[in-house]
Amino acid sequence: MADFPVPKNQSLVLERFDYRLTYGKTGRARYISHLDLMRTMQRVFKRARIPIWYTQGFNPHAYLNFPLALSLGTDSRIEILDVALLEEMEFDEIAKRLNACMPEGLYIYSVAKPVKKHTEIGFAEYEIRFDCNISPDDAKNRFESFVSRDKIEIEKKTKKKGVNLVDIKPHINLLSVNVEDDKTVIDVILPAGCEFNLNTTLVMDAFCAMENVGIGNIYTTRTKIMCKNGEDFI
Repeated sequence: MADFPVPKNQSLVLERFDYRLTYGKTGRARYISHLDLMRTMQRVFKRARIPIWYTQGFNPHAYLNFPLALSLGTDSRIEILDVALLEEMEFDEIAKRLNACMPEGLYIYSVAKPVKKHTEIGFAEYEIRFDCNISPDDAKNRFESFVSRDKIEIEKKTKKKGVNLVDIKPHINLLSVNVEDDKTVIDVILPAGCEFNLNTTLVMDAFCAMENVGIGNIYTTRTKIMCKNGEDFI
């Protein structure tokens, strides 16, 4: 049997320092896809001259972990990025150097050591602003009627069963519906994380179909990420 060469980094052990970054993704940046965001962040760390820790083995890659992907076109005031570095650095220094290299719409708010695990994430809070083919007050009343239904069934794709009907009514926690500046404004908490995700698009599509509403402009912002017990994740 032929002897294969031993990879040079097989026994290499590099010390790593873990950090959790909280950042915003707003304006034009909301149209950056999740895959492009990963590439963007890698370039930002390189430009900022902050050494990222790489996994070992035949296919090493930078350790950048985004625990909760954001839907394309959605703003966020509280995104999370976990990163491992080769050097221990001050929190403020990391944020300062990264923000100096960030593209428009991406901004680091804070840096800290990770405390909670990703598996603890259970919910996300959103603000949804929209106008439609009816008055804002009428849209407000119809949305309240929509969430008061006994069932809100939608078609949802699953890996095992294909497409099946899912009742999302128990998963919609409506905080408020208001009218501001001729817009209907909804504050809602939806499930997020490893076990079950419900994005705002599915909810609003169901609302439009069931209440016969046609939306013109819509602007969605993720405002909070929470644990399964209701505590803030950050």
